[in-house]
Amino acid sequence: MADQNCIVITNVRQVDGGRLSFRTTVIVENGLITAVGDDSARPVGSQLVDGEGGVLLPGLIDAHVHLDGPDRLDLLASWGVTTALDMASLPEQTSALRGQPGTTDILSAGIPAIAPGSLHAHFPGVGPRGLIGGPGEAERFVADRIAEGSDYIKIVIGSPLADHEQATIDALVAAAHKAGKLVVAHASSVASVAKAQLAGADVLTHAPLDGVLPAAAAGQARAAGRVVIPTLTMMAGIVASVAPPGSDYAHARASVAELHAAGVPVLAGTDANQSAATPSPVAHGASLHDELALLVDAGLTAAEALDAATSRPATYFGLTDRGTMDSGKRADLVLIDGDPLADIRATRSVRRVWCGGIEHDVTRK
Repeated sequence: MADQNCIVITNVRQVDGGRLSFRTTVIVENGLITAVGDDSARPVGSQLVDGEGGVLLPGLIDAHVHLDGPDRLDLLASWGVTTALDMASLPEQTSALRGQPGTTDILSAGIPAIAPGSLHAHFPGVGPRGLIGGPGEAERFVADRIAEGSDYIKIVIGSPLADHEQATIDALVAAAHKAGKLVVAHASSVASVAKAQLAGADVLTHAPLDGVLPAAAAGQARAAGRVVIPTLTMMAGIVASVAPPGSDYAHARASVAELHAAGVPVLAGTDANQSAATPSPVAHGASLHDELALLVDAGLTAAEALDAATSRPATYFGLTDRGTMDSGKRADLVLIDGDPLADIRATRSVRRVWCGGIEHDVTRK
């Protein structure tokens, strides 16, 4: 009988920089990758999987989602998204989703910092609980989020109707950094990006719709070691469905091109959500493949787009156990048909998925 804790995936290729490798073998034992390319290390009695010449990728990471139930995890996993970074949710909801074997693994910001009177203040659940009225409340806010299990701190900057004062953003970033937490800044305008950078936020999520980021802003982000999660899928959706005055998807696309050209690391995130309050619903799982295509359209190579959904978010969010197909890493794996380096849309052809070495059914209900 084959050992269900040991899987040998044969006859697969992997992305190696800007090219595909020759056909190789990947061995998984007890949820970890134990060998790549060394067929002699195959344990006796292992379960054999013939990859039939497909491409084996590290599990994909969506660096910006919103979660509201366990079915979201299975939907994400069915599309090869084996890790999701939640960017705003009630901690009592996400706590039940953590550490589920055989499906998508998550981190979460929990409740974000929201300005009273802003549009986000009216979002169900997180809106009222995320209100912070001034810099004097920053340390308590951060302490409360950490006590609830937040993995990083999210600040909504530039929300319509009302916004945080710069002093409040500064205090929130300082308190989070003092506690050893990354700060993710929601910033979808040129002005809100400037406020986030002035405060020292680590991660910029969304991309401006009201104008193109100037080269100086991109250079500032690069010099400070910031990363960007542009959520181009959501930006396109907002323009198409809401069309705020002065908004243009071309601004977001050009801003990503400017940041990328400046050397700012770009991470793939979609803002996937199905909330009734959202300006544009974005499907969980499938949207990450849309995002990869939009990143390529904005100037990333296909190899860079794949890094944006694998190694880069793992590196910048401290997920040292995943993001690459190296020995000792968590066995989050996606088997696809086609060559994603020749056409990034090939990532959609998901054939099989493993989350921590456990195969996940890719049938979508």
